[in-house]
Formats: sequence, C-alpha cells, structure tokens
Amino acid sequence: MPDPHEHSHLSDRQELMLLAVLGSIQFTNLMDFVILMPLGPQLMRVFSISPQQFGLVVSAYTFSAGVVGIVGALFIDRFDRRTVLLSLYAGFAVSNLFCAVAPSYEILLMGRVVAGAFGGLMGATVFAVVADVIPEIRRGAAMGTVMTSFSLATVAGVPVGLFLANNLGWHVPFFMLAGTSSVVLVVGYFALPPVRGHLVHERTASPVRSLLTLITHKNHISAFVFVSAVVVAGFSVIPYLSPFLVANVGLTEANLPYIYLLGGGATVFTSRFFGKLSDRIGKQKAFAWIAGCSVVPILAITNLPRLPLWATLTVTTIFMVLVSGRWVPAMSMVTSSVTPELRGSFMSVNSSIQQISSGIAAYGGGLILGKSPTGELTNFGIVGVIAVTTSVLCILLSKRMRSVGEGSSTSALDISFESV
Repeated sequence: MPDPHEHSHLSDRQELMLLAVLGSIQFTNLMDFVILMPLGPQLMRVFSISPQQFGLVVSAYTFSAGVVGIVGALFIDRFDRRTVLLSLYAGFAVSNLFCAVAPSYEILLMGRVVAGAFGGLMGATVFAVVADVIPEIRRGAAMGTVMTSFSLATVAGVPVGLFLANNLGWHVPFFMLAGTSSVVLVVGYFALPPVRGHLVHERTASPVRSLLTLITHKNHISAFVFVSAVVVAGFSVIPYLSPFLVANVGLTEANLPYIYLLGGGATVFTSRFFGKLSDRIGKQKAFAWIAGCSVVPILAITNLPRLPLWATLTVTTIFMVLVSGRWVPAMSMVTSSVTPELRGSFMSVNSSIQQISSGIAAYGGGLILGKSPTGELTNFGIVGVIAVTTSVLCILLSKRMRSVGEGSSTSALDISFESV
C-alpha cells in the first residue's frame, strides 16, 4: 500500500531540485504554446496559408489538449504521477521534433494536434505533483515558483525563439524545444521521486458518473461559463496580433520580440499588484475594474494605424498587462467556487474547457478575418468589438460566481469523487 506521507522526508535540496525540474517542464510546455503565435507571419508566408488556416494551427493544439484533458481525468489518478509525467513529457519532446521537420502545412497541423494531446495533460500533472509532494505550509510558494514559468516563457523564451526563427528559420525554435525537453527529461528521470500517495484512496464510484456529476453542478457550471468567456475575450484577438502588426501597422518581424519582452516583463510586476488589489478590494470588484479597463487597449490594438515603434509598443504593453491581469482575480474566483476536496478534478476539467474555448476563439477569429489585395488583414476591428462585448459579459457573469467556504461539506453533491 502506498504511503501518503512518503515525501515528507525530502530535503530542502531535493525539494528545490523537484521544483526546478517541474518549472522547466512547464516552461517548455508554455514556450511550445506561446511561440507559435508570433511565428504567424512566417508560417503564413512560407506555407502560403490564409488567416483562417493559421487560426486552425493554433486551435488544433487547444482542441486536442481540451479533449485529452477530459479523457485523462478518468484514469490519470490511477498511476504513479512520476511515471505519467515522464511519459507525457517524452511524447511532448517527440511532438516538437515532429513539428520541426514538418514539410507541409498539413503535417504541421498534425504535429500541433499531437503536441496538444501531450502538453495539455502534462500541465495539469505538473501541478498535481506539486500539490501531492510539497507540504501545505510551503505549497503556495511552490506553486508560485512553478507558475513563474509563464512569465519566463514570454519574457525570455519568445524573444529567443523569434530571434532564432528570424535568422535561421521557423523550424529552429521547435528543434530548440525538442532538444531542451530531452535534457530536462533525463534530469527529471533521476530527480523526480515516485508520487503514489494518491493511490492509497479506495475507488468505488464510476469515473464517468463522478465526472458527469461534477460538471453538472450549478455552481461549477457558472464557473465554467465564466472562464470560457474570459478566454474568448482575449484569445479571439491574441493569436492574430503578430500578423496584424506586421501586415497593417508596419512592424518588421525583427521587431516582434520587443512586444513580448516589454509586455511579458511588465506582467511579472503587475500580476503581483493585481493579486494584492484583489485581496484588498475583493476578487469580483477587482475583476470588474481590470476587465473594464481592458476594453480600451483591445479596441485600440485591433484598430491600430501605422505608428512609430515606441507608440505601438506602449499600446501592446498596456494590452498585455490588462488582458493577462484579468486572470489573477478570475482564477481566484474560479478556484473558490469548488470545495477543496474536489478542486483537483474540477481544475482538470476547467483546464480542458479553457483549451477548447481557446481553440474556438482562435478559429472563430480567423473566420472573421480576411486579407486585402495588398496583404493587409481586414475585419480585425470586428474581432475587437466581439472581444470587448465578451469582456462586458464576463463582468456580468462574475457577479453570478459563488464562493464555497474551505470547510464546506461535499455531501451536497452526494457522490464520491476519489476516482475522478
């Protein structure tokens, strides 16, 4: 029988190594996702594809991750998390190599489907390992350490990836990810301890029945609809920023790294500020203020004329700060809408909904966009209006969210969720 306390003996050095490996895994995972969007101008030119086809490449990852995440919730808790994570990461590394050598649009599209299948479930497993291994007293700091991988991927990873792509070709960032992931995989094989404490729980309920009950609970439905709307409000615009700024605003592909360097660097500081603001004035009120303010840069950036580089970077930085800032109070509200006993299963489903919503938003935005005879993107302003309308809807939906106390009983759901 697995010992649920088997990790209590980890030394500070072992714990630090564990977090370093998990953070590296998450960094490469997020890097794989975010690097594709600024590569849009190159991919559209190299493969002679339309904005709709590029949107499908972005959506393929998210749709795949969403579907696999829901399916994985049925069985992933039945295995040693170390084995699951390393297996998924090996598949992730191979999928990046597959993307790197893709000779055609169709093969690249297939590679993104495979990458999403491994990457989506891998991200959820990383946080499950943190929750299982790190004691409660240090778990918040540990989560924060791993979550800095997103800012690092934006600040450092995207500019480096774009530099390599601009000078050596779009294949090179994927080769870099495949090589980096292989090194991290080897280190992880020796550094990650077995994680089997969750296997001690007896599983009696049907996984399918438990999952269905979880996703049909009224308060959970409100949270799922809310988070889906937040995703659509941002992701209908974000994948097409780089192509629009190059084709319409006059930026060069060499200028694109500055957008992510400045915007990502700013979010490192503003995210902490928004977190403190949420604690001080309340999550819902903070979300309403940030989401309301984000309307201005959304409209500005989707209707941007040709401007000097410094002016364009000012708009893009404000856009990234406010659009990403909405997630700080939003996720606080979402995670508070479910009791702690069910939070792992709930967040797994929530992650899948985010991925699927991202795919729908990206593909839907691509369907609206067109291309003029001179190569400029058209109808981006319409996409901006849709994003603004959805942002206002998010504020209204946030008022329907109900926080569940940490000590609340799960008896109201009248089921056992151990097997989800």
